[in-house]
Amino acid sequence: MTDKELFSFLEENYSCYNRPDFIESDPISIPHKFSKKEDIEIAGFFSATIAWGQRPTIIKNANELMKRMDFSPYEFVLHHTKKDMLQFKNFKHRTFNGVDCIFFIKSLQNIYRKHKSLEAAFAGSNAKNSITNFRQLFFSIPHPHRTGKHVSNPDSNSSSKRLNMFLRWMVRKDKCGVDFGIWNNIKMSELMCPLDVHSGNVARKLGLLHRKQNDWKSVEELTSRLREFDINDPVKYDFALFGLGVFRKI
Repeated sequence: MTDKELFSFLEENYSCYNRPDFIESDPISIPHKFSKKEDIEIAGFFSATIAWGQRPTIIKNANELMKRMDFSPYEFVLHHTKKDMLQFKNFKHRTFNGVDCIFFIKSLQNIYRKHKSLEAAFAGSNAKNSITNFRQLFFSIPHPHRTGKHVSNPDSNSSSKRLNMFLRWMVRKDKCGVDFGIWNNIKMSELMCPLDVHSGNVARKLGLLHRKQNDWKSVEELTSRLREFDINDPVKYDFALFGLGVFRKI
């Protein structure tokens, strides 16, 4: 394809998949159950954290987490008791288990009490810097060694797919109503495209990505290319890449 043809193709598929119809079958459906900013970001953070594997299972388990928080995640994070935490001991989603879940709740409580918002914890000059700063803050209290693997580190060349996806949910704002656009500390133009097996394969087939590994260097390469099509909102094409990979198997 020429760049002109590729632009039209990406725009067409972005419009196709950036629709409320697709919310129900996506993990973003969990934070869409809430209206309060803090509830949205906590539900979104947990849903993004466990967003690997079969999508129905992700949604089921993320919803189970919200149920155990009485569908008031912010209130639960701030005011839970030791007894309240016992119900998470048997939680499991693939390698994310009760030990990880309990620490996540404790760390979020620390962040909200000291920094007032999860958004403030992601302060940084760009998406990579924001993720790195958040990770340092998140693990600034004593934590199980095993839990470190559940918050990716772009400084270690991780693609940080789930955190980039979470940032897209929180930061992107348009008229379609899929992403929330409730954070202002990061510009849409600075977001990095979430990269996984599906979106990576599609990006390579379309000639948008040449690097073979799905790592941070590939995230930079792909996002840089997408900025040529929309410098202000390059990550909107995540809808096209993921949709083509999951629903149309391009």
